[in-house]
Amino acid sequence: MDVAVESRVESVGRIGVARKVKAYIALTKPRVVELLLVTTVPTMILAANGIPNLWLVLATVVGGYMSAGSAGAFNCYIDRDIDRVMRRTKNRPLVTGELSDREALVFAWGLGIASVLVLGFFTNWLAAALSVAAILLYVVFYTLILKRRTPQNIVWGGVAGCMPVLIGWAAVTGSLDWAPVILFGIIFLWTPPHYWPLSMKYRADYKDAGVPMLAVVRGRAVVGLQVILYAWAMVACSLLLIPVGHMGLLYTAVSLVAGGWFLYESHRLYNLAIRHESVSPMRVFHGSIAYLTLIFLAVAIDPLLPF
Repeated sequence: MDVAVESRVESVGRIGVARKVKAYIALTKPRVVELLLVTTVPTMILAANGIPNLWLVLATVVGGYMSAGSAGAFNCYIDRDIDRVMRRTKNRPLVTGELSDREALVFAWGLGIASVLVLGFFTNWLAAALSVAAILLYVVFYTLILKRRTPQNIVWGGVAGCMPVLIGWAAVTGSLDWAPVILFGIIFLWTPPHYWPLSMKYRADYKDAGVPMLAVVRGRAVVGLQVILYAWAMVACSLLLIPVGHMGLLYTAVSLVAGGWFLYESHRLYNLAIRHESVSPMRVFHGSIAYLTLIFLAVAIDPLLPF
């Protein structure tokens, strides 16, 4: 541990409980978790074809947050060497010294076990099992196996981020169906055009850290083309939900308009890249968040409408 980190650790000791609690919350990557929960509740509404039991929703949201937070904490622990190199992650608790490695690891295990118990006892054990699968996929399959070995890491590693829709559906119905599988597919196909623009912006960080993101190993034009291909597949998948999930006019309109808008942004990114002009990858990154939010808002509202 260098002098700078030692000084931070000493200062943390004088900060107190409030700062520690804030550091533990940061370890769960709350912004990522928020996005995952945005997909869970609408899925539960679709599964119930109306408003599900609110206590069930609360238990699923709390258990889902704990599950995703546990996976995020494990990720911070495993990737602490990378986080110290990258500017984007330089303020994470294990880098600043606000939490020790042991504290993070104990917290990750405790939160993961608690999430399984909450989901198992207050929803059902299928949802709890899917939660365990989500943690294992993110921690083992993505963080330990894929992330440092292949530029396809975020594609297949993104499977973990698709699990909340399966968990939400299972919590309501106790089973799975084709509708949540399609929602799973939307998020799976959404992940590359969401994350690869971010990796374009932080290309130097990933290169310095030795993480072979697509933007590191290939040029901007290749990344832009891949974003387009996945965006088209994502929009096509979103339209499949109309007949399978018996979606109405609202979802149909939102999926067409929001999908068309995101396709425009994806093509714009590619066209600027192949002309060697200045690109704005964060415009696509933020646009992807807006797209997913709109789609799942439509999923939530559509079953409540009479048409």
